[in-house]
This record gives sequence, structure tokens and C-alpha cells, in this order.
Amino acid sequence: MAIVGAFMVPHPPLIVPDIGKGGEKAVQQTIDSYEKVADEIAALEPETIIITSPHSILYSDYFHISPGKGAKGDFGDFGAAHISFDERYDEELRDRICDIAESQDFSAGQLGERNPKLDHGTMVPLWFIRRKYSGGKIIRIGLSGLGLLDHYRLGEMIKQAVDEVGRKVVFVASGDLSHKLQEHGPYGFAPEGPKYDDRIMDVARRAAFEEMFEFKEDFCEKAAECGHRSFVIMAGALDGMAVDAKVFSHQDVTGVGYGIASFYPTKPDESRHFRVDYLEKINEQLADKKAASDEYVNLARKTIESFIISGKVIDVPKDLSKELLTKQAGAFVSIHKEGRLRGCIGTIGPTTDCLAIEIIQNAISASTRDTRFNPISPEELPYLEINVDVLEAPEDIDSQDQLDVKRYGVIVTSGHKRGLLLPDLEGVDTVEQQISIATQKGGIYPGEPIQLQRFEVVRHSEGAFPK
Repeated sequence: MAIVGAFMVPHPPLIVPDIGKGGEKAVQQTIDSYEKVADEIAALEPETIIITSPHSILYSDYFHISPGKGAKGDFGDFGAAHISFDERYDEELRDRICDIAESQDFSAGQLGERNPKLDHGTMVPLWFIRRKYSGGKIIRIGLSGLGLLDHYRLGEMIKQAVDEVGRKVVFVASGDLSHKLQEHGPYGFAPEGPKYDDRIMDVARRAAFEEMFEFKEDFCEKAAECGHRSFVIMAGALDGMAVDAKVFSHQDVTGVGYGIASFYPTKPDESRHFRVDYLEKINEQLADKKAASDEYVNLARKTIESFIISGKVIDVPKDLSKELLTKQAGAFVSIHKEGRLRGCIGTIGPTTDCLAIEIIQNAISASTRDTRFNPISPEELPYLEINVDVLEAPEDIDSQDQLDVKRYGVIVTSGHKRGLLLPDLEGVDTVEQQISIATQKGGIYPGEPIQLQRFEVVRHSEGAFPK
């Protein structure tokens, strides 16, 4: 058997009448669509329902797949504890997904469960489904802070496991759309909100899953969406298949977007291996950038590749420019993957005999010792974007009026605590933001006296990540 149908659904508790208490009528179109989806799932009679939920356990670098024999949950947090669920997990299929992930050294499994209770992102879809269909077990999977390609790849592993175990499976991608669609909504309005909803519903209508990779992280954050990564896992689970898509409805009356769509795989289609195609596109663009990169970036890249693959620190190349071999300066090495920060370590002032050694040391640290991230793995190397910022000497300033986020970086000092932020960073648009982030990085508390310094950098970049 295989995945016989997939559904994109929202999870607002208010659409459950005992919770909405009449307020659910404002989204009656969504409710009607949900009922149709539940009817279709019941007609499919799946042996297993896989649900991906943004409100299950979430880690920055790991996909949590719920362990155990099953789980219970209720809507007590929403004033309706009498509505409860007692679900059994498909342990065989779940364990196979985990085995495949482990065999591919992929960061997913059953570790780290903090709360075994079912979350509302899982229970809202089940509330509709279980009134029409009581059969089948479930698998509950959380999202992660990893990139969209990793979410799609997890979907591919789910598809492989389903095919190997021989289950008849329905995939439910639980997730609301933007939370910033109306001024009167609970999260206010942002122009990215309706743009996100329009784009994702258009993607759903055409089953153009390859376009899901083109939603930039900062755009999604400004739109305050919660379901995009859930939808990407679903897309991966349909990899290599032609799909009949149907959009049932989209509503934004509460200020939060609710979209409902179905996707039925029909036959194999070799043109729909979207992750592989996207990686090929990235490789082409990164090859062009590498050829066009200067010696600063190429030195950092050569260092990272050598250390990650062999554990060896390269010798300083003899053919470098005089500046790299003789100048002393602080330098930051920044690494991005899929447009997301993957590591950044640097020095405010010189700590070595020359700039080349400064870059070599900081490239190794950025790729393996940035405590915010796991060390970079060999398979990631082709997909990294590397920037090198060489810092000019900092100068004291009297006020923030002497800063410019595009031109100057900032150093905030309070006693022995110090935080730094580079200039011209995506998403940092004001001096106030710049100072606030640098203050937080330095562990400086609000109200503590601070001194400001500014500095300029010479940025050596491979160019913007493919959009």
C-alpha cells in the first residue's frame, strides 16, 4: 500500500462548538470544508493517519516523533475537558521511519519527549475525523528549526517507510496560515500576512510543491505563519508522484488564515523530485559563486572543507596576497545554509600574527564550535554560503545617532560584558534593533549603563542565497 491521500488543514480550537460557543459560526466555510475532508478520509479507510503538528514537541535541530504505544489528550486548556482522545500509535511504521532516519544520519527520532499528551494541532483534525471514522492508528510528528529541505527530506523518509511496511496511509498536515491578516486580529496586521496566504493557497491549488522552498524565512516570520514546515513535510511524502489537488476553502475573517486542501497521488512522476531538483539548482548557483569568490572567502571555504572532511587544519597558502599574510585585524566568518544562519564566529580585534590565520581559526570555529548549532556535516558542504567580514578598528561614540545599521557595526559594553553586531544584516533595519540585539548577545540587562563603539567592515561575500 502507500499514501493514498494528503490533506492540508488548520487547527483553531474555536471551530469545535463546545469551545467556540457560537463564535465558530464566523468560520463556517472552514468548518464545512473540514467536514468534507473528514468524509473523504473516512471513505479512504486508512490503516494509519500521520499527523504533522506545529504544536507537538519542537526542537531546533531535531524532529520529534512521538514514542510509546499511544497517547491521550483533551481540550481542557480550552475549557472543554470533556472532549478527549485516546489514540494508539502505529509502532511498526513509526519505528521504520526512525530506522530510516538513523541509517541516513538524519536528526529525527523518539528522544526528548517532554509531554506525552496530544496537542491541539493534532486533536482539532482528529475531532473532525473521529466523528466520521474510528479506524486506524496514528503517528504524530513535530516540526523542527531545521531548514525546509530537511522537512521535505523527512517527508521522503516517511514515504519510503510507508511503502516498505505496506500501510494504507493518509497524511494530515496540520497548520494555520498567517496570523497577521487583520488589524482586529489577535496578532495585528503585517503586509506579509495576506501575501503569504495568497502564495501558499496558489501553491496548493497547483500542487506546485517546488515553490514551497522559495518562501524565505524572514518573510514567513513576518507573516507569522505556523504551518509552512508541516506542509513541506507533506510535500516530501508525495515526492515523485503526480498529484490531483483541490482547494476547498480559505478564510481570514479572524485575522488568522485557515486553508483547506486535498492532494491525491495518482501515478509516479519523475519530474516531481523537488528536493533533488532544488539541490541541483543550488549547486549550480554555488559553483558560480565559488568561481567568482575572492581569496578571503575561498580561504574560509577551503579551511572548512578540510577540517570537516579530514579534521585537518590547513597550512597558510603561500600564494595569498600581502594583506592576508601581513595585516592584523579582527574577522568574522559567517556561514548560511538555505538562507539561514548556520554558524558565525569572529574576533573583534586581531588575535593572531596575520589575517589569514585569523580567518582560518574563525572558519573552523564557525563551522564546528558555534554553540547555537550542531557542527556542520560533510553532506552540507556544497550548500553553504560563506562570508568573511574584516573589521576596522572600533571607535568610541557618544550616542546612537552616530550609528548607521547599513554602514557601521556596533559594540555595546557594560563593565566586563560586551556584545557585538555586524552591520548590514538582513532583518536588522533600525539602530534600536541593532543595539538591542548586541546588548542581548552580551548578556547585558536593561537599565545597565552601556558604552557604544562603532566599526566598519570590509565584507567578502559569495553573494545572496538563491531566492
